[in-house]
Amino acid sequence: MEVRGLAHRGYPLKYPENTMLGFRKALELGFSHLELDVQLTKDGVPVVIHDPTVNRTTNGTGAINAFTLEEIRKLDAGQGEVIPTLEEALRFAKDRMIVDIELKQMGDAYPGLEQKVIDVIKDTGMEKQVFLTSFDHYSIERARSLDPDIELGLVIYGATPSVFPYLEQLGARYVSVKYVYVTPSFMEEARKRGIQLIVWTPDDETVLASLAQYPELLIVTNNLEGWAKVYNEKIARNA
Repeated sequence: MEVRGLAHRGYPLKYPENTMLGFRKALELGFSHLELDVQLTKDGVPVVIHDPTVNRTTNGTGAINAFTLEEIRKLDAGQGEVIPTLEEALRFAKDRMIVDIELKQMGDAYPGLEQKVIDVIKDTGMEKQVFLTSFDHYSIERARSLDPDIELGLVIYGATPSVFPYLEQLGARYVSVKYVYVTPSFMEEARKRGIQLIVWTPDDETVLASLAQYPELLIVTNNLEGWAKVYNEKIARNA
């Protein structure tokens, strides 16, 4: 049964985050959406990893952009997994999952990141199955200037209504907000404007159950089994 939800970095409570193993397991559990993070290697290849360094999630040390793709692929990302390229992840997800690609841009830390990501999306034929998000809103502006049609979203902490005119200006359909700040009035405004509201990252099952009463929300969580249980119970109640 499909679970409408965003698998945060794959299936990180059970499997190494941002790896093909985690992505496969999230799909097997039925998740409709996958969230992953993208940075650039030294030789300009978009790879899937959250931190700006490899220190936390691999057996190596150093900044992502200090490694070539060949070098970074030699690292163990956990359970024998390697750091995937964005291309690998998108080819896996094609016709299976919608992918939220979070651009881990910080100012101009990765010159050309946006164009390279868009190129991979087009090369894999995934234009209709992805959207780009970022905390770096200038990165999203750059993405829009490079592609008038690609789906975009903003990641923010607080649920400030001033984000809605900005989303309209960008032609963006997604906004991702820290779950503790979401209010009924913010949800209503998103609904009225046709904006898909994403809430991150509730993991406690009690919190997930309370959010399940709002079917329009897209939940991004690390607790995939918890959300699958809550979601399937909700469907059973409404059947």
